[in-house]
Amino acid sequence: MTIAVVVFPGTNCEHDIVHALDLAGADSELVWHTETDLAWALGVVLPGGFAHGDYVRTGAIARFSPVMAEVERLAASGIPILGICNGFQILCEAGILPGALVANRDLKFICKPVYLRVESTDSILTSAATIGQVLKIPLNSYEGQFVADDIDAIEDADEVILRYCDPDGEIREHSNPNGSTNAIAGITNAARNVAGLMPHPERASETILGSNDGMVMIESFVESVRRVRV
Repeated sequence: MTIAVVVFPGTNCEHDIVHALDLAGADSELVWHTETDLAWALGVVLPGGFAHGDYVRTGAIARFSPVMAEVERLAASGIPILGICNGFQILCEAGILPGALVANRDLKFICKPVYLRVESTDSILTSAATIGQVLKIPLNSYEGQFVADDIDAIEDADEVILRYCDPDGEIREHSNPNGSTNAIAGITNAARNVAGLMPHPERASETILGSNDGMVMIESFVESVRRVRV
C-alpha cells in the first residue's frame, strides 16, 4: 500500500506524516509538486507547511502546481485524499473541499495543543474514532479560520467531522482558537473520500510528543487506503 505525500516548495511537515503513516503500517513516498502521474498511489496526503511561502494567500499558488490535476482526478475517482493544515488550505483553494481558510480572529499565529470533538465517523479521517470523542492535537497556523458561504449546506450534509472544544467536549467561544465558523476544525467532501483539518494529527502520534490522540485519525486514513487496495 503506497501513499503519495506531496511536497511543495515550503512544505515542512512531510517527514512528520511519513513517520506517522509508518507507525500505522503504511508505506509512503514523497512526491515533488511537479509530478503529473500518481496513478500508482492508493492515497494522497497534502502535508502542512508554507507552500510557496504562502504568498498571495495560503494555497493560492500551490493550487496551480502540476500535481494538483492528478490530486483532483484521484479525488474524483474515490481515492482517499487528506489535507493537513496547509494541505487543507490547498484543497479548499482548489475547490476539492468547500470553504476557505482566512487569518485567525486575533491576527496572531497559533502554536499550541487544542481539543477537537469528533462530530462524524463517516469520513476517511474519523472512521476509527467515536462520535463525541475528544482528541488533543497541536495547532500551528496563522490563516486557520474556516469560513464558507454555504456553511448551512455543509452542516446539513453532515460534512463537519471535527470541532474545536474544551477538554470536556463542550463547544464554547474560548475553546475556538481561531474564530472558525461554528468552531469547525475539519470537514469532508460529499463523497466522503476527501478530508481536511487545520490541527496536526501527525504531531500527536506518540506519547513522547505529549499526545498520541492523532493516531486514531492516521489509522482511519490508512484503513481507508487499505479498503481501496482490496
